Amino acid sequence: MVLCYVIAVALGALKVKITTSTCGGDDVLNQLLFDFAQWLDTFELSTRLHESYYMYNWVESTHVVALMISLGMLFIIDMRMLGLTLSSVPASRIAARLNIPMMIGFTIMIVTGLLLFFAVPVRTTQSIWFRIKFVLLFAAAVNAWLFHKKMNESVATWDKEPKAPKRLRYAAGLSLGLWAGVVTTGRLIAYDWYDCYRVQSDMIAWAAGCMAE
Repeated sequence: MVLCYVIAVALGALKVKITTSTCGGDDVLNQLLFDFAQWLDTFELSTRLHESYYMYNWVESTHVVALMISLGMLFIIDMRMLGLTLSSVPASRIAARLNIPMMIGFTIMIVTGLLLFFAVPVRTTQSIWFRIKFVLLFAAAVNAWLFHKKMNESVATWDKEPKAPKRLRYAAGLSLGLWAGVVTTGRLIAYDWYDCYRVQSDMIAWAAGCMAE
């Protein structure tokens, strides 16, 4: 309910035409997101980006390359926590070397990801794979924040040990699983198996937020 009002206020500030006047009911949040996507779709730049043969492919390729590089560095850190690679190298040294380039890569990934969403807002908003990816991405971000907080607080006590403490190993394993899910669902967005223009079950239609245009 609170999220619904926050989104409604934000859309109102952007002067987005909202087709619902209340935050009651199951489909109101989906309707607000759909209204926002339709508003983005009215921008000429969105159409040009989507229809551009070169620009869209460049943005998508940059997104994939940034993702591969960033996740490659993140996986090295996670594998070090699990004691599966570079176990003789202090964990703090690995993190210090990789954190800055990894964050630069994630920043590029986020910017290009937003551009890809801007290029195809309506279909993306109503993609069940995009919604699952967003949830996994949020969970991965929270896990990463907690992971680094715990690591910085305790690294001095185990820095040169082959494995991190059990709690950090759990977080590293969860990180690998969540990001694998993000990559998989991100790839599946391209396929139209569960797109709203197809006949879907009530559960899929609800989860994807299918709304009549």
